[in-house]
Amino acid sequence: MSMVRRLFKPKPRIAESTPIKFNELKSRPYYIVASVEVGNTTTKSILTATDLDTGKTQIVNKTVRMTRDVRPPKEGEEVFGRTICGTTLTRESIAELVKDTLLQSHQTAGLSLHADLNFVVRSTGVVAEFDSPDEVGIFIQALAQGCLDAGVPPRLMTPAMSIHNIPDRFKRYTLIDKIVFNGPVASVWPPMGATGVEIVANEMEGELATAGIKQGCKWSDVDFRNPCLTMDFGTTLDGRITSEELPYSHTIGNFCGVAGAVPDAIVRGTGLVDQSTGTALDIFSGKAISPNRKAVEYARQIDEHITIEKVPVGRKKYGYVPLDAAAAQKLGVVLIGCDCGENGSDLPKLSQIGGEIYRREGINTLSAVLDLVSARMARRLVEVALEQGLITERTAIGVTGRAGMSGGKPALILDQIIDLGLYKERAEKNLVFVDDGLGRGAAVMARCMNSMGTPKNPMGGVRGGRCILRERMAYEAQKNPQAGIPQFSSRQSEVKDYLSMGRKD
Repeated sequence: MSMVRRLFKPKPRIAESTPIKFNELKSRPYYIVASVEVGNTTTKSILTATDLDTGKTQIVNKTVRMTRDVRPPKEGEEVFGRTICGTTLTRESIAELVKDTLLQSHQTAGLSLHADLNFVVRSTGVVAEFDSPDEVGIFIQALAQGCLDAGVPPRLMTPAMSIHNIPDRFKRYTLIDKIVFNGPVASVWPPMGATGVEIVANEMEGELATAGIKQGCKWSDVDFRNPCLTMDFGTTLDGRITSEELPYSHTIGNFCGVAGAVPDAIVRGTGLVDQSTGTALDIFSGKAISPNRKAVEYARQIDEHITIEKVPVGRKKYGYVPLDAAAAQKLGVVLIGCDCGENGSDLPKLSQIGGEIYRREGINTLSAVLDLVSARMARRLVEVALEQGLITERTAIGVTGRAGMSGGKPALILDQIIDLGLYKERAEKNLVFVDDGLGRGAAVMARCMNSMGTPKNPMGGVRGGRCILRERMAYEAQKNPQAGIPQFSSRQSEVKDYLSMGRKD
């Protein structure tokens, strides 16, 4: 590294919103959304508040539980899935976990679920041991049931049909009389001809993460709009690559496979965590450790066990994630996967290496290795996207998730992207790291489904461009023979069905 680069080394753009106080929620037009997420490692209820005047979203409360602590199945309950760690799941046990987490988050925040909450969006990253993408629907039903059991009114889980369904205090912020939700969240179409779940089971999670990064970047100086590439490094990997089109871009790539499962496997060999359900979260607090020569050597050794590639057409699973690579190819979507062996078969080898690192070099070197491994994974994912012709210098890159945000990972990932040579200059102005991408994405989806945009601070359109409201209206007028009359679109119907699964009335 040159002397100039050492002195003026670019800093990663880490977008984190400022805290918000309870009394502020009553003083401005805040739209409050609950994101209920059940993942392989954690279950979260994240309450966000979006100021509809500015379009900025802040975290009100984040309640986190370990998914491994879900109660065991009761007699007569059917086990329909497992986490990567092998934790068994039933519809009833998931519903109870969601109910308890949702109620706790509202209680901690001092908010009323009935009086203060405006919308709920549910998602899951638990796709291990599922036989097909269709089985995700059972899980979504369990999430819906948990919300209903907590007391969430069904109307807060489905999009508004007209302005009459919008609360009075928000009517002046909705554009539902001009344009209705027709499918694209933050101006990105899902894979055309499908909801997306047909080609990869965690597509909706990638949709939320992409929207959340677009929203979170409002707290940074990065213009993160289309075209973009997003990577969500949860236990499993999800994310999207979008094209550069107006008024809506297309999903041209999806990420899937393992992500945080890699560092989790590494730490399970140390003896410091449970050998089956332990995670890196159990050990590390997020402090950055400068990598030494030994850390670099061990990271290279681990990297040799990790496969990152365009998913072969014949695969039905990749890194635990159910998918249909042939359908993706037909729809013009490139699936890029990350695996360790085949569907995680070589993760135990990483545990052996992790144990060796800890015994010989100690906890600090182990922490540095985890950061280096994640940075290398991010680089390789971007490399495949570049090789497939999916990204250019115009493409913004966004990262969220624990295995991409913690410790020294942002700085190391930025270094890797700089070395990749994708950007001729100022790579840091094209790369952003966003906390709670899924939670923020839920806030975006809720607003999109109720046509609550912020034209003066847009998320839609292309980088450097203006609001696309006029283009959207022209597009819909062209598509709709009864121009100017908002119609309830087929995609809105699909999302409505998806969100209302488990509804009692």
